[in-house]
Amino acid sequence: MHQIQLKLALGLAALLGSAALAVAQSGPDPMRALRNEVQISAADPMAALRAPAATETEGPAPNPEFGNLPDAPGAEETYYQCTACHSTAIILQQRVTDARWDDLWQWMVEKQGMFDPEPAEKEVIMTYLKTHFSSER
Repeated sequence: MHQIQLKLALGLAALLGSAALAVAQSGPDPMRALRNEVQISAADPMAALRAPAATETEGPAPNPEFGNLPDAPGAEETYYQCTACHSTAIILQQRVTDARWDDLWQWMVEKQGMFDPEPAEKEVIMTYLKTHFSSER
């Protein structure tokens, strides 16, 4: 008796599911466009809210030799200057203004004891950081 009730319940559920699917497919789906544009990972539902990772944006490919910094002029200088104190992961997550990069550089030199390179090398590094990790581009 119990098995008959269970089979009837499953059959009814399948019938209702098919009917609901037919009704749902008969009209326009207002969520269709969103479904195609935004892919939210079930493993990390907050991924869509984060800034795109460097690998998700257009631009130079990451260079593993330099901690996955974008492979472009200035990557090597930036790698050796910055990784003396911290990993490239800190750089890769930045999206700050150009003015903020200037402030950060000054703070690292004055307050954190970072080596201040020659002006020409500093220009290469700052140009690299502002080109690849600025919120203004």
